[in-house]
Amino acid sequence: MSTTTPKVSLASELATRATESTHTRTHRLRIILAGAIGNVLEWYDFGLYGLLAPMLASLFFPGHDRTAALLGVYGGFAVGFLMRPVGAYALGYLADRVGRRLVLALTVLLIGLSTVAVGLLPTYESVGVWAPLLLIGVRLVQGFSVGGEFVDSVAYLVESAPPGRRGLMGSFANLGSTGGMLLAAAVAAFFTSFVSTELLLGWAWRVPFLFGGVLACGAFLLRRHLPATLIETAAKQTEQQTAPLRQAIRKQRGTLLATLCFTSGYGIVNYLTMVLLPTYAREFGGVTDGQALRINTAGQSLALFVVPLSGWLSDHAWTRRKAQAVIFAAEAIVGWKCFELVKDHGVAGLWVAQLVFAFLLAMVMGSDPAMLAEQFRNEYRVSAHAVTFNIGIGLFGGTAPMVAMALIRRTGNQMAPAVYLILAACLATVSVLMLRENSRKPIE
Repeated sequence: MSTTTPKVSLASELATRATESTHTRTHRLRIILAGAIGNVLEWYDFGLYGLLAPMLASLFFPGHDRTAALLGVYGGFAVGFLMRPVGAYALGYLADRVGRRLVLALTVLLIGLSTVAVGLLPTYESVGVWAPLLLIGVRLVQGFSVGGEFVDSVAYLVESAPPGRRGLMGSFANLGSTGGMLLAAAVAAFFTSFVSTELLLGWAWRVPFLFGGVLACGAFLLRRHLPATLIETAAKQTEQQTAPLRQAIRKQRGTLLATLCFTSGYGIVNYLTMVLLPTYAREFGGVTDGQALRINTAGQSLALFVVPLSGWLSDHAWTRRKAQAVIFAAEAIVGWKCFELVKDHGVAGLWVAQLVFAFLLAMVMGSDPAMLAEQFRNEYRVSAHAVTFNIGIGLFGGTAPMVAMALIRRTGNQMAPAVYLILAACLATVSVLMLRENSRKPIE
């Protein structure tokens, strides 16, 4: 009896551990999927709008001046970003005071409704000037909801991470973003390559936007009953009289400023290389819509593998802040040559430029979510991160394609976007070195 009892106990203990391990893995997988899927939806919509800009320009901003029409549709793109800081403040407040999970569920509903609404809008041919006005109105609502989505999901993932895994867990938010952009690029490439122009401009352009509603339903189902993180629970139990953002301004003003400068440079680089570049190749490099979007899809596919690898490496091989500085310095070095390749060598040049830009940006996206979340305390983490992120990425990044087209129009120099990119990359390189290195420290 005494000889068999230890064996039974050991077997029972091993079975219990195996069950707990399976439960932990399932729990963590659900957290990762829930954190990532909202960003899939967010960037599917924004990517689709940016990549289909030439077509939307014809439908909502018709005119004889092609550059002016593109400025109009990119203006609609930028206007959505103008609401992101407002959404960041309101939804960040809710996330820090009420809880991350409420905001995670709310944002996917709002984003999904806005995406579907774009697919239902009448065009300029049907209602005249009301068409672009309605489009801009929908972008405002969408921008508000997006203001809290990405950063809230980052906070939830990073706070749920086991020791030594914050970089990897945070990277899944950007993996969702990359997946959304990849899905947008693939859908846009399919429709522009295999659907006739007449059919596309007639009604088929609506289908990709309506599909966003399906993604929104799946995201909401995943996010309905998520568990609270320990850090989130502790933050809510702390007596707080001052608004979260005011606390951040009072306690970490320098960090807020450095983060704002970093995200501004990062945002400009992001949107010039992954959203503007296909249109730039079409307008100035003689590349067709289908070719440009297929190459963009290949770049997004590369990023899909690089993002989690970069997050893992930031946990084990190098620190996040220094890695970001090196990568943005590389962006500044290659920026001019890549745009030159696209302009002078068409399809072949776009292949090289898009893959180089996609790889570098994916290296940034793998480690920057955890790095920025680690800068702020839990009482105001979402508010501080969301406002700086959405002003930087939203106002400066979101307007980057429009500014780049305006620079070309004003100067007559087709290489103006490359200069803009280099300046932005230099800003990101300098400002990231002003942040704290918290990669190996416990999260506060």
